[in-house]
Amino acid sequence: MPNTLQHYIDGQWVDSQGGRTIAVINPATDQSAADLILGTAADVDAAVIAARRAFETFSLTSREERVALLERIIGEYQKRVPDIARAIATEMGCPISIAQTAQAGSGLGHLGQALAALKNYEFSEKIGDNRVVREPIGVVALITPWNWPMNQIVAKVGPALAAGCTMILKPSEEAPSCAAIFAEILGAAGVPAGVFNLVQGDGEGVGTALAKHPDIDMVSFTGSTRAGIMVAKNAADTVKRVAQELGGKSPNIILEGTPLDLALPGGVGGVLLNSGQSCVAPTRMLVHRSQHDEAAQKVGALFAAKKVGDPQAEGDHIGPVVSQRQWDRIQGLIQTGIDEGATLVTGGTGRPEGLEAGSYVQPTVFANVTPDMTIAKEEIFGPVLVLMPYDDDEDAIRIANDTPYGLGAYVAGDPARARKFVSRIRAGAVFVNAGGLAFDMPFGGYKQSGNGREFGKFGLEEFLEVKSVIGALPEEVA
Repeated sequence: MPNTLQHYIDGQWVDSQGGRTIAVINPATDQSAADLILGTAADVDAAVIAARRAFETFSLTSREERVALLERIIGEYQKRVPDIARAIATEMGCPISIAQTAQAGSGLGHLGQALAALKNYEFSEKIGDNRVVREPIGVVALITPWNWPMNQIVAKVGPALAAGCTMILKPSEEAPSCAAIFAEILGAAGVPAGVFNLVQGDGEGVGTALAKHPDIDMVSFTGSTRAGIMVAKNAADTVKRVAQELGGKSPNIILEGTPLDLALPGGVGGVLLNSGQSCVAPTRMLVHRSQHDEAAQKVGALFAAKKVGDPQAEGDHIGPVVSQRQWDRIQGLIQTGIDEGATLVTGGTGRPEGLEAGSYVQPTVFANVTPDMTIAKEEIFGPVLVLMPYDDDEDAIRIANDTPYGLGAYVAGDPARARKFVSRIRAGAVFVNAGGLAFDMPFGGYKQSGNGREFGKFGLEEFLEVKSVIGALPEEVA
């Protein structure tokens, strides 16, 4: 198992200054999987000192030096994919088949795109006799969640390194091992001491200390909207940049008359993947009223057929949700859906048959859901899909936008008809006919789904500051 009882600061594994130890729980067994040290403000101070010192030299490295560094990181990462997958399956319950491919593979995707962006990015632009240059913003704090633990770590660390920043990472305390493995990867790749620092801990302790710290220039946060608001408030006093990717309640509009057997499986798969624990999952399926009942029957059958089981076993099944706390919350929302009058098509409260322990949730479908219902408004973050009937295109657009979130949206049907929806939906990404995430496309949200963008050159730009150089300079100086 990776080292989760120490922090990685200034190129070394070090003991915490006053931290306490907690157990990391395997959600499939409800038993302890590892022990974790929760860091302190003193640990954050030590990491910031190391990062600030390292910034003086790392910020001046050449493009070529950082390209070579990222290439070495990719090589070391490839060696550790099996370890990453095992950690993800154990700590957050993602089945090992998905952990080895989508989960661990996403890290390689982000590293590759950070490398490509670095090779091609124009850090200097001539405007008349003057010049605009883009420089690393400084020391950055990176706070990441548990649901796609390596994906979110590398989506931030890769472009931050490419930009020339130094950093302190705080991963989720519910899935900390990926971060420890990644620290080992970066050490093996020769990342200079102090450039990357890892402080394990929780949001109340380490997260708050990072957001408030006067010597941190930027916070990049991924997590719930509630937590993102607290990060922004804590960062406000020092006027640091805050980039956030927060919650979602993505609509999936099935255009009227679209063959359901073609349109439904992609949406169903997007919800069930990772046991519904994806911020951009298409959890609100909007179907024309004339097709609603047929869609409910077909989607219900697909959900009912989905196996639930051991994340350490290979296969096309889903595992548990991340924790007992999350399980309790999902159970409460399912019961609320029943109480508010939605039609329970399949699933419901309680564990799936045959599973007496673990945070397993029955794949659940509700139909006849109206926009005022709680399950239509709140992010459930589990394998739960709500079907919502609409009357015409304008009604579908209205329902789709009737949410405080705006991370993703999906449209299935004739691409020519879909064009109108793409321009009207208030979301950071619109996926047409089951198009998937692309690591070179910007990812982020409108409204309460956050601000800023990640992935590829767009993620690189988040970690850059803009400087005007006014007055003629020799080209080689500029």
